[in-house]
Amino acid sequence: MAYDRYIAICIPLHYGTLMDSRACVKMAAAAWGISFLYAALHTGNTFSIPLCQGNTLGQFFCEIPQLLKLSCSDTYLREVGLFVVSLCLGFVCFAFIVLSYVQIFTAVLRIPSGQGRHKAFSMCLSHMAVVSLFVSTTAFAYLKPSTISSPAQDLVVAVLYVVVPPVVNPLIYSMRNKELKEALKKLIQLVLVQQQ
Repeated sequence: MAYDRYIAICIPLHYGTLMDSRACVKMAAAAWGISFLYAALHTGNTFSIPLCQGNTLGQFFCEIPQLLKLSCSDTYLREVGLFVVSLCLGFVCFAFIVLSYVQIFTAVLRIPSGQGRHKAFSMCLSHMAVVSLFVSTTAFAYLKPSTISSPAQDLVVAVLYVVVPPVVNPLIYSMRNKELKEALKKLIQLVLVQQQ
């Protein structure tokens, strides 16, 4: 998505040739392939852990930290290994997104008209909001110290990063729609009038 916005804003005349169906298929295949390998790494690691405290989790999400709590073997090296792989993969993705947006914002700031800058920023802000929401909730879920962890807190945090971004995603992207903005303004005005 960041690359798409970068091409659309920084080099719009080449958008049709750079973002053709072949490029979209390659990007989707790369994302799916990396996701599959990452999931296979976690799955293989999880299935190789001996569970000696039963197989009942205190949550309805099958989270890796919760599975590691059920293990009777020392999981420190596994956790560190997965953390390093996750950190490297996450850093590469995050760096690519940040680099794309730095180039986008420098190109947008060079646009002479205020209306053009506003349109370009509105295209990017929705994507940045969704990415920021997902990254921040996921980072909090996996980087918080285990000493402050409780089952109730783990459940709330899991809901935050599993449910909230997909639910809020359509709302954030649809806020660029003029009809939806007008309907939302009318709804807020109606609620305010009813409260008075």
